[in-house]
Amino acid sequence: MYFIRTICHQKSGGTCFDIGQPNKNFKSMTIQKGTIDIKTENIFPIIKKFLYSDHEIFLRELVSNATDATQKLKTLASMGKLKDELGDLTIQIEVDKKNKTLTVRDRGIGMTGEEVEKYINQIAFSSAEEFVKKFKTKSEAEQNAIIGHFGLGFYSSFMVSEKVEIKTKTYKKGGKTKAVRWECDGSPEYSLEEIEKQDRGTEVILHIDKENKEFLEEYKIKELLNKYCKFLPVPIQFGTEKVQEPIEGEKDKDGNPKTKEIEKPFIVNNTDPLWKVKPSDAKDDDYKNFYRELYPYTFDEPLFHIHLNVDYPFNLTGILYFPKVKKDYELQRNKIQLYSNQVFVTDSVEGIVPDFLTLLHGVIDSPDIPLNVSRSYLQSDQSVKKISGYITRKVADKLAELFKKDRESFEKKWDDIKIFIEYGMISEEKFYEKAVKFALLKNTDGKFFTLDEYKSHIEKTQKDKDNKLVYLYANDLDQQHAYIETAKERGYDVLLMDGALDNHFVNTLEQKFADTSFARVDSNTIDKLIKKEEDIPSKLDEKEQEKLKEAFERNINKEKFNIVFENLSETDMPVIIMQNEFMRRMKDMEAIGGGGGMMGLGGLPETYEMVLNTNNPLLGKVLTEKSKKKQDALIKQMYDLARISKNLLKGKELTEFVKRSITIIE
Repeated sequence: MYFIRTICHQKSGGTCFDIGQPNKNFKSMTIQKGTIDIKTENIFPIIKKFLYSDHEIFLRELVSNATDATQKLKTLASMGKLKDELGDLTIQIEVDKKNKTLTVRDRGIGMTGEEVEKYINQIAFSSAEEFVKKFKTKSEAEQNAIIGHFGLGFYSSFMVSEKVEIKTKTYKKGGKTKAVRWECDGSPEYSLEEIEKQDRGTEVILHIDKENKEFLEEYKIKELLNKYCKFLPVPIQFGTEKVQEPIEGEKDKDGNPKTKEIEKPFIVNNTDPLWKVKPSDAKDDDYKNFYRELYPYTFDEPLFHIHLNVDYPFNLTGILYFPKVKKDYELQRNKIQLYSNQVFVTDSVEGIVPDFLTLLHGVIDSPDIPLNVSRSYLQSDQSVKKISGYITRKVADKLAELFKKDRESFEKKWDDIKIFIEYGMISEEKFYEKAVKFALLKNTDGKFFTLDEYKSHIEKTQKDKDNKLVYLYANDLDQQHAYIETAKERGYDVLLMDGALDNHFVNTLEQKFADTSFARVDSNTIDKLIKKEEDIPSKLDEKEQEKLKEAFERNINKEKFNIVFENLSETDMPVIIMQNEFMRRMKDMEAIGGGGGMMGLGGLPETYEMVLNTNNPLLGKVLTEKSKKKQDALIKQMYDLARISKNLLKGKELTEFVKRSITIIE
């Protein structure tokens, strides 16, 4: 194994390669004792305890080193600089539970004794004392950044080991040079000697310590390989698997080839993941199959995908999927996997990609992403910020293309994808600017409009007396049916805004649209929501209204319902319950996070306005009823009917309403 990647870390993702000059101090064919080039005793305790937040990362580092060594050898072979055959380049992982060892073995470029001294003992050609000094004075996020620059990937093995061995043989001179063995027990002391080793390449043997014996369990190693090494470009073998193999020339009674069970090496990774393929060479079925490979326990197919493939001004490949959302709140944010040269970095991408894109699924791979486990470090990296902006633009362009190419298909998917698009428009200004061309509004009749189309659709009918355009919307077709029908009778159109983010989205649109307001159709009487010049006269004078108010107040919850009078048409309901648009919207927003809670609205009781229609004949009947008992029964019936329309009548009161209704019928 060639350890240069861990020693000299480049943000471009490239591998530092320096053969180095022979070390005059290296003594051939003898055991050499020495001290690793550090001036303080506390380097290894820091490595062991603080190098990475997750100790399991050591396996990613070692397998990545083995992959780099193998890839380097393939490059040399392609340049004609390799004297022997490449042969089988599979990286092997072995667990020996009895001897408490974990081995990572490759047939890559290997190292000479001089190179072991240079790249292993000198720790990134830097003073370890300087490393310790910097490490101790920095925050946790800065510590992770320092680790990346000092190139201590190989030394992550000491986080789980009481002793580490390296057996390595260089590719140079056709493999005729001597192999060497390096050993260190986690102190600055090491030994280096020449050994016999037939094959080129490197073995790293970890003697796992008592605190980390879980890494001697096969299931655990398989889990880590699947997490970190699933798509590395070199085959990785761990254990074996039993498969059925056809028997040549033998068939069963149905004419099918007979099979036999054989045991073969188990390859844990896919060396050619779909995101490395040119988009023009991939078919729809390939994308569906790859989605199942990424998420084997997800049974729904994605709605569509976006294949990222760019080489300027940075390198980036990947595939993003729009998942089908069953419920608005079943979204998961840890479904995008971030890779650097096919090495898994993280699946916690908040702050690395735009927040609204964390709702998508898929893979992003870029050598320009630093191979560092600190998310805070990634968030501050300039390359990552550029990548984030590119992905936002690419997603917007793809959605615009789908809309333009097949609007009918786009409309069918709208209910599933609108939460992604609305989230993007709310949170990202640049995305909003592009999305206004394909974002849709759906009315209560199921018809779709772009933002511009809908404005034209209602411009002539839904302006109030102040020339302000009023967008009416409902969030529950069944519960608000009566209000919707009343609006339609006036010739108005009503939008259906029943998504998880629609309250926030309404606020965004109000801020963007000039001389415009949004009002839920049940937040006031329709003539108040879109107030015209003409006023309907009242059939009740002030004294009659006062008598009605007194009669209603003795039958209702005065703390919850505030009585107001409005002059509506005779066909409008006698009693209508409304909730202030602003207060209701804040409370709805608070229910899904943000809005009301920040303004201290969370502790306020639910309050409503009870509108009494002065022109409905039933209210006149209440005034002419001489029996107080019958008057109260009539008021309670209208009161309860109004509450039912708002889903506010429950429990004992609902039971009493049903009994009273039967009595009235009888």
